[in-house]
Amino acid sequence: MRMPGKALACAGAIVFAGGMMLVARQGEAKTRTVAAVDDCRHEIEAFNKRFVDAHSKMDNALVMSLWAEDGVSLLPQTAPMVGKATISKFLDDVTARMPGYHMEKLDVEFQGIEVSGDWASEWGFEHQMVRPPDDRPVFDGYGKMLLVLHREADGNWRIKREMWNQSEKR
Repeated sequence: MRMPGKALACAGAIVFAGGMMLVARQGEAKTRTVAAVDDCRHEIEAFNKRFVDAHSKMDNALVMSLWAEDGVSLLPQTAPMVGKATISKFLDDVTARMPGYHMEKLDVEFQGIEVSGDWASEWGFEHQMVRPPDDRPVFDGYGKMLLVLHREADGNWRIKREMWNQSEKR
């Protein structure tokens, strides 16, 4: 059966319009996805600011508020620390051996933020200077770290995994 020219042109226009709408919807979905990833990046950058602030203040309670209950910390020459309570005890033990010390400087250069749904990872270089309360020299250290973050049920990003090691001055 032959279709008259006018009907064929009309059918072609409908198919073309449908295709254009499909392409537009795909572009719209991509825009929403990019916007969501951009929002997450901004949330991670805000998390990073809180991370640096908490460590700069040497405020263990504030630092621990950034950790997931089942977080794991992997530090050099120590067994894996599993769980917020274990990590908190480690931090409290370290700071108890450092009365009067204060963080003079902490810089973290975060790199490679990757977000996939409620998971994110990033790595960075850190430099810290910690001043003792007496005439001993300032501790001046450098390190590299890797963080795996998870957006928890309350909407906040928290550390699920942390790995840190010492590095040379960059």
